[in-house]
Amino acid sequence: MKPALGHQIILFLPVAVVAVFWLSSIVERRRGGGPRKPGFVARNGPVIATYLVVAVALWAVVMIVLPQLFMVELSFRPKLPPARVGDPDDVYTLENYRYFLFGSTTSTASWNSVHINAFISTIVISILITIFDLVICYPLAFYMAHVARPARLRMLLLLLIAPYWVNELLRAFAFRIIFATSGLINRALMAIGAVAEPIDFLGRDIGLYAGLSYAYLLLMIFPLYNTIENLERAQIEAARDLGAPWWRIHRDTRSALAMPSTRPGGRSARAIENPTYSGERMPCRRRFRRDQAFPCAVQGPVES
Repeated sequence: MKPALGHQIILFLPVAVVAVFWLSSIVERRRGGGPRKPGFVARNGPVIATYLVVAVALWAVVMIVLPQLFMVELSFRPKLPPARVGDPDDVYTLENYRYFLFGSTTSTASWNSVHINAFISTIVISILITIFDLVICYPLAFYMAHVARPARLRMLLLLLIAPYWVNELLRAFAFRIIFATSGLINRALMAIGAVAEPIDFLGRDIGLYAGLSYAYLLLMIFPLYNTIENLERAQIEAARDLGAPWWRIHRDTRSALAMPSTRPGGRSARAIENPTYSGERMPCRRRFRRDQAFPCAVQGPVES
């Protein structure tokens, strides 16, 4: 199959998926019994509803869906100079995946341990970062939704959003300064006598993981806050009346119902692919290690 046909399929896929979901919603609405609530168009008006649907659909398709699909499509094509793109040699192949698994496009005698180990460690570390973000964001989202007064809530929202007005590259270098051997954390630890010599936070990837956790914090906290705020508070009161401890209230009522809202924060599961923190802006080490991020393994050793 030629790449031109593959591009047509990629452009057709989002339209087909939207059509399937639209038809399924119509079928569910016709099958559902009882009084019907006002639909999205009835609540917002045809003009606003059309604008919202078109704007969100264009943003999601152009900025998220199509780039991901084209990346997948590109992985099945050979690496050719720009002048040869579209030539007869530009066909779909599995050579890139064969090289990823075996380190060669001709031999399968041994596994490509460098890239495979880096890929597996990337997935594991990304999952841990997602869990770490959830542990941090859930208590704060609960406090914002059920405890904080309006004035304090506005202040918390401003404190959460304002740092992200700064360019991502500047925030990455700020983390390098904070976690450097002569940075703020090391100087504070040495000042109180906790350590005798600076700790290499960057060499141990602690700065990398902290930067990745911070980069996707808002994607976890705001969906959680929105979901927890809309949940019935009577559930908490009923659980307390029945004698449930606080940890069980959160486990069975709040967190169980709020878990679907953590899916946007699950982008942290691939956040370590972000070159700003994992490779391009924070240089990779000179030799491969088992715990190296996947972009570093692809980029290769970098000379100082």
